Amino acid sequence: MTSIPSHTPQYMWIKAQLLQRIQSGALKKGDKLPSERELCTIFNTTRTTIRESLSQMEANGLIWRSDRRGWFVAPERLWLDPTQNTNFHQLSREQGREPQTTLLSGTLTTVPVEAVEALQLHPFDQIYLLTRLRSVDGRAVCYCENHCLPARVPELLSHDLNGSLTEVYETHYKLIYTSMHLSFYPTAMPAQAAQPLGVMEGRPALLLRRLNYDQYGRVLDLDIEYWRHDSLRIEVDTH
Repeated sequence: MTSIPSHTPQYMWIKAQLLQRIQSGALKKGDKLPSERELCTIFNTTRTTIRESLSQMEANGLIWRSDRRGWFVAPERLWLDPTQNTNFHQLSREQGREPQTTLLSGTLTTVPVEAVEALQLHPFDQIYLLTRLRSVDGRAVCYCENHCLPARVPELLSHDLNGSLTEVYETHYKLIYTSMHLSFYPTAMPAQAAQPLGVMEGRPALLLRRLNYDQYGRVLDLDIEYWRHDSLRIEVDTH
């Protein structure tokens, strides 16, 4: 092992060594890193130092941790162009990825305060609230809260919601997403999203908030999505 320059903190040097192996292709997208114990032996250092190196690489989106499985080289980010009218499943497949959506819960409930104005409802109106987990190639990447209007999609909970909501709307209600208002910004991962995504509460996340409209120009639903910070990139071409 190459000696450590005296002016470089050990955790930074270890990070550089691991990064070189990723950039050179010795470690490829999706590869599993040696265990933390093995890395301690390889670099002749402590678990604390190794974890600092790994934590910094995770913050940079280079690696990710799976509970009880270890550390992995981060896969390619999913690319999103918010000006394109598409859905998660279609988007993933177009990029050669395998999408999956799992319904965590679905209830008829009073509209949350933060959704009242966007959905043009009264404070005690009812909505369908779906919580769903989205995965790409078997890796959970997005926790989504769908706020759906019973007036638009009656008996929504009777349908299979473990897939594309876009397709459910089109097939059963003849409703088509045609436009949206989208906002997105970095945030801290909240508790309700951290657990299903397998990340620590408070870790970096990307929040996407979509207000969707149907082909008649009416508000259709509101999606609030928490993405792993290393799973998505947003690019837009302007003309």
